[in-house]
Amino acid sequence: MTPRMLIASIGNPPPYALTLHSAGHVLSSALLSLLAYPPFSRSTSPAGLTTTGTEYTLYQSPTLMNVSGKPVAAAYKAFLKHLPPDERPSAKLVVLHDELESPLGKIKMKIGGSAKGHNGIKDITKALGGAEFVRIGVGIGRPESRESRDVASFVLRKMTAGELTRVRDGAGEVLMILEKVRSG
Repeated sequence: MTPRMLIASIGNPPPYALTLHSAGHVLSSALLSLLAYPPFSRSTSPAGLTTTGTEYTLYQSPTLMNVSGKPVAAAYKAFLKHLPPDERPSAKLVVLHDELESPLGKIKMKIGGSAKGHNGIKDITKALGGAEFVRIGVGIGRPESRESRDVASFVLRKMTAGELTRVRDGAGEVLMILEKVRSG
């Protein structure tokens, strides 16, 4: 049986919607277009934006990046609840997020392991009680300075048109990764 998958993106709500820190949401929206899924719609239980197709359910967390654990965990719980009981054990959670240490647009998949300082991933891991999930990061580059305020300014700045294109262009590679994960 091919597993059903919840693809949850994390980022920030407006006014930070198109910042580098919200690259996961940008990538999720590009994936929606590539899959020709219906537009995202607001859901209240769990809160966020969702759309469902034949292979995947896409979900965008509505909270600030660093506190996305509870909504993502609630979305996954609701996702599992709506699956037939025999499909629940094979279901998978995939989280799309920004990857500070990677070059702009580079796609990287990981299962488990260290969050490498990514507060959104740390919060999701905590909310899931340490359960493993698939992470797909999209590179956003890194400022030269390692000072926390410089890093914060970097990730919270609006993406340029070229940066948006590079992030969106990763959707095809993400889809290939998702197909590999689904097939085992």
